[in-house]
Amino acid sequence: MDMKKRLNLELRNRKAAEVKEMVLDNCRSDGKITGLTADFVNMEILSMININLLSVSNLPKLEKLKKLELSDNRISGGLEVLAERTPNLTHLNLSGNKIKDINTLEPLKKLTHLMSLDLFNCEVTMLNNYRESVFALLPQLTFLDGFDADGQEAPDSDPEPDGEDADENGEEGEEDEEEEDDLDEDELDEDEDVVDEEDVEEEEEGDDEDEDGHQGEKRKRDLEDEGDEEDFDDEEDDDE
Repeated sequence: MDMKKRLNLELRNRKAAEVKEMVLDNCRSDGKITGLTADFVNMEILSMININLLSVSNLPKLEKLKKLELSDNRISGGLEVLAERTPNLTHLNLSGNKIKDINTLEPLKKLTHLMSLDLFNCEVTMLNNYRESVFALLPQLTFLDGFDADGQEAPDSDPEPDGEDADENGEEGEEDEEEEDDLDEDELDEDEDVVDEEDVEEEEEGDDEDEDGHQGEKRKRDLEDEGDEEDFDDEEDDDE
């Protein structure tokens, strides 16, 4: 699927201004970005992994963009465009591209908010003192290839879109909690029903036992009465 068709598919009948995250991984391109416009004014995360990009020259101005995934493409330079059009970028992934020397990264100095840069599988990582050179060139960086200047690993957290998406996630969490509460109440009701049924059965058994006891006493009294009558008849016979 080409990039424009994929973009329209990912929109899902939304307006461009409503989109905070866009994933265009593995679609087809002719080496440049097509379909994206400056109408995506609220986009914060953009992923274009493995789409055969040669250049980011057609990237529109996305002032709210925080995370840009460009790994596994064929980009070798032209990074000054990122500084001009994504001024608030904090995370940039250029792993698996054609970046060969430290000077190619110099335009990234203008990305004053850039905290994390990934260059795995780029030729530049094979240079002597690669890490020291990049941290010296880009003092705003906190993490390079997942580690800080002291070799401490970056926490596993990415910037997430703010606003409606976060609210929706929160609402879904509240709904899940409400459903769990409803289930707990239903289980309690079922337990009470079981207890009530057991009580009824015990009461019925008790009633049956009482009835059996009364019937036994009645039969005993009847037998005693019959015995008294026989004794009386015997006395009358003796008198005669």
